[in-house]
Amino acid sequence: MNTLKAEKRGMDTKAKRLRREGDETGIVFGKRIEGSIPVKIEKTALDRLLKTSGKGSRIQLDVDGEAMDVLIKEIDIDHLKNEVAEIDFQALVSGEMIHSVAEIILLNHDKVAEGIVEQHLSEISYRALPSALVERVEVDVAEMKAGDAVKVKDLPIASDRNVHLMTDPEAVVVSVGLAHNAPAEEPSAEEETATAEA
Repeated sequence: MNTLKAEKRGMDTKAKRLRREGDETGIVFGKRIEGSIPVKIEKTALDRLLKTSGKGSRIQLDVDGEAMDVLIKEIDIDHLKNEVAEIDFQALVSGEMIHSVAEIILLNHDKVAEGIVEQHLSEISYRALPSALVERVEVDVAEMKAGDAVKVKDLPIASDRNVHLMTDPEAVVVSVGLAHNAPAEEPSAEEETATAEA
């Protein structure tokens, strides 16, 4: 499990100033935490973590030396600056069901010979105990052809007894549609002659 260091921060220091100093802001909340704990995290450490962990990932958060088992609940991205604006962590409690999401990753996208691959869902919403959390669901599309579709109920997460799906099992995750820009058939020489004579 990945570990990330954080420090409690006072609300008197503006987030903008912290970012200038190379830190990102976040909060930690949970059933056993009164209110929430505002934290600051070194930007380079957070960027490094987010290369392998994302929304729905379980990590170890070290807050001023106190290790906390947390879930990355939300990542608020500032798309103009392409950086994290805020990150929320939910402290996990053993035996308590929590709501999370699993990211959908398509594999072998480039091996689909016919049709266009369309991804309809980017994540699956579910409830589970901390011990049964699922970070990502991989879908191999290599054998798919035009007209094929994979639904949520077709994925391994749907048959996991420890996971209670919140996303509709009938929802389409990925499908392969016909290519719309297929070249039109060239008219035959006879058709061209008939058109010219008309």
